[in-house]
Amino acid sequence: MRKGYLTGPVLGALWLCVMATTVAVAMSFATGAAFRPQIGLCLIWGAVGGLIYVRFAAPHAVARLVINALMALAMMTVWGPIVTGADMALSAVVVAMAALAAGLHFGLAAILHDTPFGALTRHEYEAAVIRFLTGFGYIFFTAIVLIPFYVMVMTSLKSQQALLQNPLDFSIEISKGTELFRSYVELFRDFNFGTYLWTSFYVSVLTVFITLAFSVPGAYAVARFRFRGQKAFSRSILLIYMVPMIVLALPIYIAFSMTGLRNSILGIVLIYPVTTIPVALYMLQGYFRGLPTEVEEAGLMDGLSRLAVIWKITLPLSLPALASVSLYVFMIAWNEFLLAFMLLDDPSKFTLTRGVAMLNSSEIPRQHLMAGAVIATVPIMVLFLGLERFMTKGLTAGSVKG
Repeated sequence: MRKGYLTGPVLGALWLCVMATTVAVAMSFATGAAFRPQIGLCLIWGAVGGLIYVRFAAPHAVARLVINALMALAMMTVWGPIVTGADMALSAVVVAMAALAAGLHFGLAAILHDTPFGALTRHEYEAAVIRFLTGFGYIFFTAIVLIPFYVMVMTSLKSQQALLQNPLDFSIEISKGTELFRSYVELFRDFNFGTYLWTSFYVSVLTVFITLAFSVPGAYAVARFRFRGQKAFSRSILLIYMVPMIVLALPIYIAFSMTGLRNSILGIVLIYPVTTIPVALYMLQGYFRGLPTEVEEAGLMDGLSRLAVIWKITLPLSLPALASVSLYVFMIAWNEFLLAFMLLDDPSKFTLTRGVAMLNSSEIPRQHLMAGAVIATVPIMVLFLGLERFMTKGLTAGSVKG
Protein backbone atom coordinates (compact mmCIF):
# COMPACT_ATOMS: atom_id res chain seq x y z
CA MET A 1 0.00 0.00 0.00
CA ARG A 2 2.97 2.33 0.50
CA LYS A 3 3.15 3.11 -3.19
CA GLY A 4 1.99 6.40 -4.61
CA TYR A 5 0.26 4.71 -7.53
CA LEU A 6 -1.79 2.67 -5.02
CA THR A 7 -2.34 5.21 -2.24
CA GLY A 8 -3.40 7.96 -4.65
CA PRO A 9 -6.20 6.01 -6.37
CA VAL A 10 -7.51 4.58 -3.09
CA LEU A 11 -7.66 7.96 -1.35
CA GLY A 12 -8.98 9.59 -4.53
CA ALA A 13 -11.79 7.04 -4.79
CA LEU A 14 -12.78 7.50 -1.17
CA TRP A 15 -12.56 11.28 -1.41
CA LEU A 16 -14.81 11.46 -4.48
CA CYS A 17 -17.39 9.29 -2.68
CA VAL A 18 -17.34 11.80 0.18
CA MET A 19 -17.59 14.80 -2.17
CA ALA A 20 -20.30 13.25 -4.34
CA THR A 21 -22.41 12.47 -1.30
CA THR A 22 -21.86 15.97 0.07
CA VAL A 23 -22.74 17.69 -3.21
CA ALA A 24 -25.77 15.45 -3.79
CA VAL A 25 -27.16 16.17 -0.33
CA ALA A 26 -26.45 19.90 -0.61
CA MET A 27 -28.07 20.19 -4.05
CA SER A 28 -31.08 18.14 -2.96
CA PHE A 29 -31.67 20.48 -0.03
CA ALA A 30 -31.02 23.61 -2.09
CA THR A 31 -33.22 22.74 -5.09
CA GLY A 32 -35.75 20.27 -3.68
CA ALA A 33 -34.89 17.89 -6.54
CA ALA A 34 -33.33 14.45 -6.36
CA PHE A 35 -29.52 14.18 -6.61
CA ARG A 36 -28.09 10.74 -5.91
CA PRO A 37 -24.41 9.64 -5.87
CA GLN A 38 -23.40 6.53 -7.78
CA ILE A 39 -20.83 4.91 -5.52
CA GLY A 40 -19.42 2.57 -8.17
CA LEU A 41 -18.70 5.35 -10.64
CA CYS A 42 -17.45 7.55 -7.79
CA LEU A 43 -14.83 4.93 -6.99
CA ILE A 44 -13.75 4.71 -10.63
CA TRP A 45 -13.58 8.46 -11.27
CA GLY A 46 -11.93 9.09 -7.91
CA ALA A 47 -9.29 6.43 -8.54
CA VAL A 48 -8.48 8.01 -11.89
CA GLY A 49 -8.25 11.44 -10.29
CA GLY A 50 -5.99 10.17 -7.50
CA LEU A 51 -3.70 8.48 -10.01
CA ILE A 52 -3.42 11.71 -11.98
CA TYR A 53 -2.53 13.73 -8.89
CA VAL A 54 0.33 11.46 -7.88
CA ARG A 55 1.50 11.07 -11.48
CA PHE A 56 1.80 14.81 -12.06
CA ALA A 57 3.79 16.55 -9.31
CA ALA A 58 3.15 20.05 -7.97
CA PRO A 59 5.15 21.80 -10.76
CA HIS A 60 2.65 20.32 -13.21
CA ALA A 61 -0.36 21.97 -11.55
CA VAL A 62 -1.57 23.27 -14.92
CA ALA A 63 -1.69 19.74 -16.29
CA ARG A 64 -3.63 18.65 -13.23
CA LEU A 65 -6.11 21.48 -13.69
CA VAL A 66 -6.62 20.78 -17.40
CA ILE A 67 -7.16 17.08 -16.83
CA ASN A 68 -9.50 17.83 -13.94
CA ALA A 69 -11.55 20.15 -16.18
CA LEU A 70 -11.82 17.43 -18.81
CA MET A 71 -12.90 14.98 -16.12
CA ALA A 72 -15.56 17.43 -14.96
CA LEU A 73 -16.96 17.62 -18.48
CA ALA A 74 -16.95 13.84 -18.75
CA MET A 75 -18.67 13.51 -15.37
CA MET A 76 -21.62 15.54 -16.70
CA THR A 77 -22.57 12.62 -18.94
CA VAL A 78 -24.72 9.64 -17.93
CA TRP A 79 -21.53 8.05 -16.62
CA GLY A 80 -21.08 10.78 -14.04
CA PRO A 81 -20.80 10.10 -10.29
CA ILE A 82 -24.11 11.87 -9.55
CA VAL A 83 -27.49 10.87 -10.97
CA THR A 84 -30.18 13.51 -11.51
CA GLY A 85 -33.74 13.41 -12.77
CA ALA A 86 -34.46 13.63 -16.48
CA ASP A 87 -36.27 16.96 -16.05
CA MET A 88 -33.44 18.53 -14.06
CA ALA A 89 -32.48 22.05 -15.11
CA LEU A 90 -29.11 22.24 -16.88
CA SER A 91 -27.99 25.08 -14.60
CA ALA A 92 -28.46 22.88 -11.51
CA VAL A 93 -26.46 20.07 -13.12
CA VAL A 94 -23.66 22.48 -14.06
CA VAL A 95 -23.52 23.89 -10.52
CA ALA A 96 -23.43 20.40 -9.02
CA MET A 97 -20.65 19.19 -11.30
CA ALA A 98 -18.65 22.40 -10.87
CA ALA A 99 -18.85 22.01 -7.09
CA LEU A 100 -17.89 18.35 -7.39
CA ALA A 101 -14.94 19.12 -9.68
CA ALA A 102 -13.73 21.92 -7.38
CA GLY A 103 -14.02 19.69 -4.34
CA LEU A 104 -12.14 16.90 -6.10
CA HIS A 105 -9.41 19.21 -7.39
CA PHE A 106 -8.67 21.13 -4.21
CA GLY A 107 -9.25 18.13 -1.99
CA LEU A 108 -6.82 15.87 -3.84
CA ALA A 109 -4.33 18.71 -4.17
CA ALA A 110 -4.30 18.98 -0.36
CA ILE A 111 -4.51 15.26 0.44
CA LEU A 112 -1.88 14.10 -2.05
CA HIS A 113 0.42 17.07 -1.59
CA ASP A 114 4.06 15.96 -2.03
CA THR A 115 2.97 12.35 -2.50
CA PRO A 116 5.35 10.69 -5.00
CA PHE A 117 4.26 8.24 -7.67
CA GLY A 118 6.60 5.51 -6.47
CA ALA A 119 7.54 4.21 -3.04
CA LEU A 120 6.34 6.21 -0.03
CA THR A 121 8.03 6.62 3.30
CA ARG A 122 5.97 5.89 6.38
CA HIS A 123 5.74 9.61 7.07
CA GLU A 124 4.45 10.42 3.55
CA TYR A 125 1.91 7.62 3.68
CA GLU A 126 0.58 8.53 7.12
CA ALA A 127 0.50 12.24 6.24
CA ALA A 128 -1.69 11.55 3.19
CA VAL A 129 -4.07 9.34 5.20
CA ILE A 130 -4.30 11.88 8.03
CA ARG A 131 -5.05 14.70 5.57
CA PHE A 132 -7.85 12.60 4.07
CA LEU A 133 -9.31 11.79 7.49
CA THR A 134 -9.07 15.45 8.48
CA GLY A 135 -10.95 16.58 5.39
CA PHE A 136 -13.57 13.87 5.90
CA GLY A 137 -13.98 14.88 9.54
CA TYR A 138 -14.49 18.54 8.66
CA ILE A 139 -17.17 17.69 6.11
CA PHE A 140 -18.90 15.08 8.26
CA PHE A 141 -19.17 17.12 11.44
CA THR A 142 -20.04 20.30 9.54
CA ALA A 143 -22.90 18.43 7.87
CA ILE A 144 -24.15 17.12 11.23
CA VAL A 145 -24.31 20.68 12.55
CA LEU A 146 -25.53 22.54 9.46
CA ILE A 147 -28.14 20.18 8.00
CA PRO A 148 -30.57 20.31 10.97
CA PHE A 149 -30.11 24.06 11.27
CA TYR A 150 -30.63 24.52 7.51
CA VAL A 151 -33.81 22.41 7.57
CA MET A 152 -35.05 24.40 10.57
CA VAL A 153 -34.42 27.78 8.93
CA MET A 154 -35.81 26.81 5.50
CA THR A 155 -38.94 25.29 7.03
CA SER A 156 -39.54 28.47 9.02
CA LEU A 157 -39.47 30.49 5.79
CA LYS A 158 -42.01 28.38 3.92
CA SER A 159 -45.76 28.77 3.73
CA GLN A 160 -48.25 26.20 4.95
CA GLN A 161 -49.30 25.45 1.37
CA ALA A 162 -45.70 24.78 0.27
CA LEU A 163 -45.13 22.45 3.24
CA LEU A 164 -48.27 20.48 2.43
CA GLN A 165 -47.31 20.14 -1.24
CA ASN A 166 -43.80 18.82 -0.57
CA PRO A 167 -42.56 18.60 3.05
CA LEU A 168 -39.11 17.51 1.84
CA ASP A 169 -38.56 20.53 -0.40
CA PHE A 170 -36.23 22.83 1.53
CA SER A 171 -35.68 25.36 -1.22
CA ILE A 172 -37.20 28.83 -0.96
CA GLU A 173 -38.44 31.44 -3.42
CA ILE A 174 -36.36 34.57 -2.93
CA SER A 175 -38.86 36.54 -5.04
CA LYS A 176 -41.35 36.53 -2.13
CA GLY A 177 -39.19 39.05 -0.28
CA THR A 178 -40.36 40.00 3.20
CA GLU A 179 -43.25 37.53 2.90
CA LEU A 180 -40.70 34.81 3.73
CA PHE A 181 -40.52 36.12 7.31
CA ARG A 182 -44.25 35.95 7.90
CA SER A 183 -43.88 33.22 10.56
CA TYR A 184 -41.46 35.35 12.60
CA VAL A 185 -43.76 38.38 12.44
CA GLU A 186 -46.71 36.29 13.60
CA LEU A 187 -44.72 34.83 16.51
CA PHE A 188 -43.92 38.26 17.90
CA ARG A 189 -47.35 39.68 17.08
CA ASP A 190 -49.67 36.83 18.03
CA PHE A 191 -47.65 34.51 20.31
CA ASN A 192 -45.91 37.01 22.63
CA PHE A 193 -42.38 35.87 21.74
CA GLY A 194 -40.91 39.26 22.57
CA THR A 195 -41.87 38.73 26.21
CA TYR A 196 -40.45 35.19 26.16
CA LEU A 197 -37.14 36.50 24.86
CA TRP A 198 -36.92 39.14 27.57
CA THR A 199 -37.89 36.67 30.30
CA SER A 200 -35.25 34.15 29.20
CA PHE A 201 -32.64 36.89 29.02
CA TYR A 202 -33.05 38.32 32.51
CA VAL A 203 -33.58 34.89 34.08
CA SER A 204 -30.32 33.73 32.50
CA VAL A 205 -28.48 36.88 33.65
CA LEU A 206 -29.77 36.49 37.20
CA THR A 207 -28.74 32.84 37.16
CA VAL A 208 -25.22 33.86 36.16
CA PHE A 209 -24.92 36.39 39.00
CA ILE A 210 -26.32 34.03 41.63
CA THR A 211 -24.10 31.18 40.41
CA LEU A 212 -20.95 33.31 40.54
CA ALA A 213 -21.90 34.71 43.95
CA PHE A 214 -21.87 31.20 45.43
CA SER A 215 -19.31 29.41 43.26
CA VAL A 216 -16.47 31.98 43.43
CA PRO A 217 -16.03 31.89 47.24
CA GLY A 218 -16.72 28.15 47.31
CA ALA A 219 -14.18 27.37 44.61
CA TYR A 220 -11.61 29.67 46.18
CA ALA A 221 -12.03 27.97 49.57
CA VAL A 222 -11.58 24.52 48.05
CA ALA A 223 -8.55 25.61 46.03
CA ARG A 224 -6.71 27.63 48.68
CA PHE A 225 -7.74 26.55 52.18
CA ARG A 226 -7.03 23.30 53.98
CA PHE A 227 -9.86 21.79 56.01
CA ARG A 228 -11.15 18.37 56.93
CA GLY A 229 -12.93 16.72 54.02
CA GLN A 230 -11.51 19.15 51.47
CA LYS A 231 -10.40 16.49 48.99
CA ALA A 232 -13.63 14.54 49.35
CA PHE A 233 -15.66 17.70 48.77
CA SER A 234 -13.52 18.67 45.77
CA ARG A 235 -14.00 15.28 44.14
CA SER A 236 -17.70 15.01 44.87
CA ILE A 237 -18.82 18.39 43.52
CA LEU A 238 -20.21 16.89 40.33
CA LEU A 239 -21.95 13.95 42.02
CA ILE A 240 -25.23 15.83 41.76
CA TYR A 241 -25.14 15.24 38.00
CA MET A 242 -25.28 11.50 38.62
CA VAL A 243 -28.91 11.99 39.69
CA PRO A 244 -31.11 12.61 36.61
CA MET A 245 -33.18 15.77 36.88
CA ILE A 246 -36.32 13.80 36.01
CA VAL A 247 -35.89 11.91 39.32
CA LEU A 248 -36.00 15.23 41.21
CA ALA A 249 -38.88 16.59 39.16
CA LEU A 250 -41.70 15.35 41.41
CA PRO A 251 -40.12 16.49 44.73
CA ILE A 252 -39.34 19.90 43.23
CA TYR A 253 -42.87 20.23 41.88
CA ILE A 254 -44.42 19.33 45.26
CA ALA A 255 -42.10 21.60 47.23
CA PHE A 256 -42.66 24.57 44.90
CA SER A 257 -46.43 24.03 44.91
CA MET A 258 -46.53 23.99 48.72
CA THR A 259 -44.42 27.14 49.03
CA GLY A 260 -46.23 29.06 46.28
CA LEU A 261 -43.14 29.27 44.07
CA ARG A 262 -44.58 27.23 41.23
CA ASN A 263 -45.64 29.26 38.21
CA SER A 264 -43.43 32.18 39.25
CA ILE A 265 -40.25 33.68 37.86
CA LEU A 266 -38.81 33.76 41.39
CA GLY A 267 -39.07 29.97 41.59
CA ILE A 268 -37.23 29.58 38.28
CA VAL A 269 -34.48 31.96 39.39
CA LEU A 270 -34.07 30.01 42.63
CA ILE A 271 -33.93 26.55 41.06
CA TYR A 272 -31.73 27.24 38.02
CA PRO A 273 -28.57 27.98 40.06
CA VAL A 274 -28.96 24.60 41.75
CA THR A 275 -28.14 23.02 38.37
CA THR A 276 -25.29 25.40 37.51
CA ILE A 277 -23.40 26.00 40.78
CA PRO A 278 -21.75 22.52 40.89
CA VAL A 279 -20.24 22.78 37.40
CA ALA A 280 -19.17 26.39 38.07
CA LEU A 281 -17.48 25.27 41.30
CA TYR A 282 -15.68 22.50 39.47
CA MET A 283 -14.44 24.77 36.68
CA LEU A 284 -13.35 27.63 38.92
CA GLN A 285 -11.52 25.57 41.53
CA GLY A 286 -9.26 24.13 38.83
CA TYR A 287 -8.48 27.62 37.55
CA PHE A 288 -7.84 29.03 41.05
CA ARG A 289 -5.39 26.20 41.73
CA GLY A 290 -3.47 27.23 38.62
CA LEU A 291 -2.98 30.79 39.82
CA PRO A 292 0.36 31.39 41.59
CA THR A 293 -0.01 31.69 45.34
CA GLU A 294 2.99 34.03 45.42
CA VAL A 295 0.91 36.88 44.01
CA GLU A 296 -1.72 36.52 46.74
CA GLU A 297 0.91 36.13 49.46
CA ALA A 298 2.54 39.36 48.30
CA GLY A 299 -0.81 41.12 48.68
CA LEU A 300 -1.25 39.73 52.20
CA MET A 301 2.24 40.92 53.12
CA ASP A 302 1.33 44.40 51.86
CA GLY A 303 -1.47 44.53 54.41
CA LEU A 304 -4.45 43.47 52.32
CA SER A 305 -7.12 41.30 53.93
CA ARG A 306 -8.07 37.97 52.40
CA LEU A 307 -11.24 39.45 50.92
CA ALA A 308 -9.25 42.36 49.48
CA VAL A 309 -6.77 39.92 47.94
CA ILE A 310 -9.63 38.01 46.31
CA TRP A 311 -11.27 41.20 45.04
CA LYS A 312 -8.16 43.07 43.86
CA ILE A 313 -5.85 40.23 42.76
CA THR A 314 -7.55 36.85 42.31
CA LEU A 315 -10.69 37.95 40.49
CA PRO A 316 -8.90 40.23 37.96
CA LEU A 317 -6.51 37.39 37.15
CA SER A 318 -9.49 35.03 36.83
CA LEU A 319 -11.49 37.13 34.37
CA PRO A 320 -11.04 34.62 31.51
CA ALA A 321 -12.31 31.79 33.71
CA LEU A 322 -15.18 33.91 35.00
CA ALA A 323 -16.12 34.81 31.42
CA SER A 324 -16.13 31.19 30.29
CA VAL A 325 -18.13 30.05 33.34
CA SER A 326 -20.59 32.92 32.88
CA LEU A 327 -21.16 32.04 29.24
CA TYR A 328 -21.56 28.35 30.06
CA VAL A 329 -24.05 29.08 32.86
CA PHE A 330 -25.93 31.54 30.64
CA MET A 331 -26.30 28.87 27.94
CA ILE A 332 -27.53 26.30 30.46
CA ALA A 333 -30.16 28.70 31.81
CA TRP A 334 -31.16 29.90 28.33
CA ASN A 335 -31.65 26.35 26.99
CA GLU A 336 -33.20 24.80 30.12
CA PHE A 337 -36.55 23.20 29.37
CA LEU A 338 -37.57 20.52 31.88
CA LEU A 339 -37.92 22.77 34.93
CA ALA A 340 -39.58 25.54 32.94
CA PHE A 341 -42.03 23.07 31.42
CA MET A 342 -42.81 21.59 34.82
CA LEU A 343 -43.10 24.78 36.87
CA LEU A 344 -44.58 27.35 34.48
CA ASP A 345 -48.23 27.26 33.35
CA ASP A 346 -48.97 30.94 32.85
CA PRO A 347 -48.12 31.98 29.25
CA SER A 348 -47.23 35.49 30.45
CA LYS A 349 -44.34 33.99 32.45
CA PHE A 350 -43.01 31.51 29.90
CA THR A 351 -39.33 31.34 29.13
CA LEU A 352 -38.32 31.00 25.49
CA THR A 353 -37.93 27.21 25.55
CA ARG A 354 -41.35 26.88 27.22
CA GLY A 355 -42.83 29.13 24.55
CA VAL A 356 -41.31 27.04 21.77
CA ALA A 357 -42.76 23.88 23.33
CA MET A 358 -46.18 25.53 23.27
CA LEU A 359 -45.91 25.71 19.46
CA ASN A 360 -45.65 21.93 19.18
CA SER A 361 -49.32 21.50 18.51
CA SER A 362 -51.39 20.16 15.63
CA GLU A 363 -53.32 23.44 15.65
CA ILE A 364 -50.22 25.56 15.01
CA PRO A 365 -48.46 25.45 11.61
CA ARG A 366 -45.13 23.61 11.59
CA GLN A 367 -43.25 26.62 10.23
CA HIS A 368 -44.10 28.55 13.41
CA LEU A 369 -42.43 25.87 15.52
CA MET A 370 -39.32 26.02 13.35
CA ALA A 371 -39.30 29.83 13.50
CA GLY A 372 -39.50 29.64 17.30
CA ALA A 373 -36.58 27.21 17.35
CA VAL A 374 -34.54 29.60 15.20
CA ILE A 375 -35.33 32.50 17.55
CA ALA A 376 -34.20 30.40 20.51
CA THR A 377 -31.02 29.21 18.80
CA VAL A 378 -29.60 32.23 17.00
CA PRO A 379 -28.99 34.60 19.99
CA ILE A 380 -27.06 32.06 22.02
CA MET A 381 -25.14 30.96 18.93
CA VAL A 382 -24.12 34.54 18.11
CA LEU A 383 -23.13 35.14 21.74
CA PHE A 384 -21.00 32.02 21.88
CA LEU A 385 -19.27 32.59 18.53
CA GLY A 386 -18.61 36.22 19.43
CA LEU A 387 -17.03 35.52 22.82
CA GLU A 388 -15.43 32.11 22.31
CA ARG A 389 -12.14 33.39 20.89
CA PHE A 390 -11.69 35.83 23.78
CA MET A 391 -12.27 33.08 26.32
CA THR A 392 -9.87 30.57 24.79
CA LYS A 393 -7.25 33.28 24.38
CA GLY A 394 -7.62 34.37 27.98
CA LEU A 395 -7.65 30.88 29.46
CA THR A 396 -4.22 30.14 27.99
CA ALA A 397 -2.67 33.46 28.99
CA GLY A 398 -0.18 33.55 31.84
CA SER A 399 -1.24 35.06 35.12
CA VAL A 400 2.16 36.30 36.31
CA LYS A 401 3.67 39.33 34.70
CA GLY A 402 7.15 40.60 35.32
